[in-house]
Amino acid sequence: MANLTPELEVERQKIEKIADKVGLDFYNTIFELVTYKELNQIAAYGGFPVRYPHWRFGMDYESISKGYDYGLSKIYELVINNDPCYAYLMEGNEFIDQKLVMAHVFGHCDFFKNNQWFSQTNRKMMDEMANHATRVRRYMDRFGKDVVEDFIDVVLSLENLIDRHAPYSKSKIEYEAQEADLSQQSANRKPGELKVHKEYMESFINPPEYLREQQEKAALENQMENRRFPEKPERDVLKFLMEYAPLEPWQQDVVSIIREEAYYFAPQGMTKIMNEGWASYWHSKLMTEQIMNDSEVIDFADRHSGTMAMEPTGFNPYKIGIELMRDIERRWNTGQFGKEWEECDDLAERKNWDRKLMKGREKIFEVRRNYNDVTFIDEFLTEEFCLQVQPADRAVRSRHSRLPAY
Repeated sequence: MANLTPELEVERQKIEKIADKVGLDFYNTIFELVTYKELNQIAAYGGFPVRYPHWRFGMDYESISKGYDYGLSKIYELVINNDPCYAYLMEGNEFIDQKLVMAHVFGHCDFFKNNQWFSQTNRKMMDEMANHATRVRRYMDRFGKDVVEDFIDVVLSLENLIDRHAPYSKSKIEYEAQEADLSQQSANRKPGELKVHKEYMESFINPPEYLREQQEKAALENQMENRRFPEKPERDVLKFLMEYAPLEPWQQDVVSIIREEAYYFAPQGMTKIMNEGWASYWHSKLMTEQIMNDSEVIDFADRHSGTMAMEPTGFNPYKIGIELMRDIERRWNTGQFGKEWEECDDLAERKNWDRKLMKGREKIFEVRRNYNDVTFIDEFLTEEFCLQVQPADRAVRSRHSRLPAY
């Protein structure tokens, strides 16, 4: 596939069959072999080979390149949420590295396709990014590079001011139509008037003094609403600017481009821990059980441990994600959840608790489908999980007494 070597293509086909057999469901995945300079460029572009021209991409490229040249960082994989998915392998990596990355990528591709928070993203974003680049270049040719780039600088300072949950709720048009229907139903009633089923109860339920008071209150509220702009608070500031700001047509288009890309990347920020944890869980499981051979064990352990390393005061989404996925699988296999488990106060019984339900694999697939990082951490980061991590940390501190206890 693409420009893979024959050996890598054989492994790709093998790993794809294994991933499919264990239940991963992903779009067709295209792997491309690139040089480290090409990979750094793609990484600077946010994972895409083509983006609109802007100085920040050059700045990111310079930072990534220096990190690689000085041995401070190395990119092993890049994968794009697209249909088909595109993933990049770096020339010069060892064979075990390429196999690990391919297994990791299939985990990401499954997450992109099946997680609900990615369900509203554009699955043809590779083409859309190229289209954005063409439009921005056209504006630069027409209005001048500095003029367009300065405006992009301004809009990029606001790119996070979007409503991340808007794609998953009713559209504004549907909401306004629903409100119009409700307004029509109450159009024949005076402000504050309650519905009366028996005519003789009218004077008791809707006394004239009460109705006059409600009418005056409604008139005052209408007067205040007419002064308010917008009528209701808007989370999506970029959309508000597109509709109401005094912008030229090309400026509105630039805002729409940056807004669309911001919505595309938003779910990745909302699911970083889960996404990396899910991909790491599967690359670890597939590599150790079905993919690598005996001669590759030490090299795999070295790469995997380096990815999972987390300093005592640091935070590694790969480490937290994979350990939580494993803990969820263990808990649902042994039945350590639900009312009976929560109400058990016997420490010995809790320690040996095993109902042999074996629902762990089913549960982690459910979690992968429905959760984002906030709900994932809120529900599954338990006290027991934290206590399991502490003994290893205490052992490290006992050997290095200068490390502060916490």
